[in-house]
Amino acid sequence: MPAPASALLVLPTLGYLLLLYAGRPGDASIVNPHRLAAVRAALATGAYAVLTVELLGAFGALKLPAIAVAWLIFLLLSLALAAWRRRHDPRPARGWAAAVGRTRARWRTATRGERLLAGSVTGLVLVELLVAILAEPNNFDSQTYHLPKIEHWVAQGSLEFWPTAIHRQVTIPPGAEYLLLHLRLFTGGDGLHNLVQWAAGVGCLLLAARITAQLGGGRRAQLITAFLVGTTPMVVLQATSTQTDLVTAAWVACLATLVLDGLHRRATAGSALALGTATGLIAVTKTSGLLGAGPLLLLWGLAQLRLGWTGSPTSPATGHRLRAVSRTGLASVVILLVAAVVTGPFLARVTAEFGNPLGPPRLRESIPMQRHDPGSILINALRIGQTALDTPLSALDGTPVGVVGTAPAEAVVATAGLIGVDPQDRATTFGQTRFPVQSWYPDEDRVAFPIAGTLALLGVLFALLRPGRLAPAHPGPVRAYAATVAVTLLAHTAMIKWQPWGNRLLLYALVLAVPLAGIWLDALLRRRTGRGNGTGRRSLAMTVTVALLAGSALAGLLAVSYGFPRRLVGAGSVFTTSDWDTRFLRRPQWAPEFRWAAEQVRASGARRIGLVQQNDNWEYPWWLLLRDGPYGGPSGREILSLQSVLPKHPPADPTTMDAIVCTGDQAVCARLVPHGWRIEFHGYVGVALPPPG
Repeated sequence: MPAPASALLVLPTLGYLLLLYAGRPGDASIVNPHRLAAVRAALATGAYAVLTVELLGAFGALKLPAIAVAWLIFLLLSLALAAWRRRHDPRPARGWAAAVGRTRARWRTATRGERLLAGSVTGLVLVELLVAILAEPNNFDSQTYHLPKIEHWVAQGSLEFWPTAIHRQVTIPPGAEYLLLHLRLFTGGDGLHNLVQWAAGVGCLLLAARITAQLGGGRRAQLITAFLVGTTPMVVLQATSTQTDLVTAAWVACLATLVLDGLHRRATAGSALALGTATGLIAVTKTSGLLGAGPLLLLWGLAQLRLGWTGSPTSPATGHRLRAVSRTGLASVVILLVAAVVTGPFLARVTAEFGNPLGPPRLRESIPMQRHDPGSILINALRIGQTALDTPLSALDGTPVGVVGTAPAEAVVATAGLIGVDPQDRATTFGQTRFPVQSWYPDEDRVAFPIAGTLALLGVLFALLRPGRLAPAHPGPVRAYAATVAVTLLAHTAMIKWQPWGNRLLLYALVLAVPLAGIWLDALLRRRTGRGNGTGRRSLAMTVTVALLAGSALAGLLAVSYGFPRRLVGAGSVFTTSDWDTRFLRRPQWAPEFRWAAEQVRASGARRIGLVQQNDNWEYPWWLLLRDGPYGGPSGREILSLQSVLPKHPPADPTTMDAIVCTGDQAVCARLVPHGWRIEFHGYVGVALPPPG
């Protein structure tokens, strides 16, 4: 990582820390005010990063100097806000010494169990940080479209669409990649790319704990929540990845914690702005996250109306209620407008290209459910549930990895037969995949979360039925929040087709639901320490709770140690595997083939390189091997697609190329290569060169 430009990363870092100070709430009754300040600073920084990319991209200025100037402006604005806060704060901050003192006091008063929970999750997060720094990006989707789109932006200096055979490079919301683009320009490479998801994972832990506190959970309940989230295998594995699901979950959790603040406080301009920013960041990162945002915003709106309905007793009822409705309506409009500002430019480009903000028919029909009859929704929910809660029992009884024959999966198939629903219906099943699949193995794309998932479902259920048992002082908010989470889960299973990789799409819902598991488990432990009858039952509850937490800890430890495709020990360890081979752990046989092809191209002196590939092929290795210069300046080589699924961006002319590289289907490559060129394939990868002279 080149040091001079990488040092500029101090600009956004210092700016965020200054916003952390400036965004501290002035109301002493706010729950976990420092975490709320972190939410506000994260939203401001995230929105600035997204809008900076959009603005500079519109002028073709996505280059290092322009990005550096933008973050310098951000730092100066943050400094001005922090200085203003310092001058006008009636309760000035007590400094780092006071913060350290409070932390030490909490540690001294913590029980051994609480210390164990805090120490375990902190250690796991630090190990994840080590893996995130050491491992090269090697996620499959990142090789196909997450990271290639960043290279296209850097090469052209703008966000304009380009000819491509992989529609996901332009149709999938790019919010997380916008954040990665800043790192790419500052460092000239992808050495820090994994840190975005790692930071989002840390944010999910803190936000889930704050949500728990807002629902009435004490310190132990918050630690249990953070522990369950932090040891969930999908969270552990994605925290070292360049996927986008943890980023989505973090933005959804930001929205959730702001909504819970709004259950007891009337909307202000600042709160509406924050809610709109969170909603916009969700929409521009992953549209599935809106299935959580919608119910949350509905809960916020109903709470605002209730607060206005039961306001000042001295005001006439009719007038007071009209003002409540108008105030809530105005705040709702502000939320939508702010969200539109954040996500609107991307949607405008998609609409201009495909005539629909949701993209081409292929995208609109591949992931969303196309049948919504009760039977189809029920079977889809059961399939999603079985895949999310899959356990290694089949492996324990000798069933080899990849062979599925567990009783829960068979029960789902049998239930589908009883009600006359095809469990493989293409209208409810992604692509050509088939249910069931084995998802217990710690693979970042599909690993199940049976412990956290089961506890979350039980927490939602008990919060709906007996909220007073979970939080005696906050039964209403607990039940309302549980209903919101339940609606989110129902919406997800009614709107998203089952797919083998669907567990990662559920991360946002899991982060929303686990706080209910935290306060439920804490309530069990609290009753265990009480007086009265039922000592045996309370001891059993204690034993089961400890066993579940221990199992969750073991799952997290195994995920970070042996998880795929980034692990600490075993074949493919980040300590023993070369950088290049790490990138190809998903397809190790391709590593020498890509290098061979790149050597052929470089030896030929080609400057215009044509690209032939299919929708799920790896494009990113070509950018690593063939691009010139780390910072996206003028490049001697161009990589141009000879295919395009974009109606307004036709492919490049093969006859104008100096060389052509191909992956996948050799017949497709042969059809596009000009007559008389020599084609040679080494396995998956091929090169076509013109005749000498």
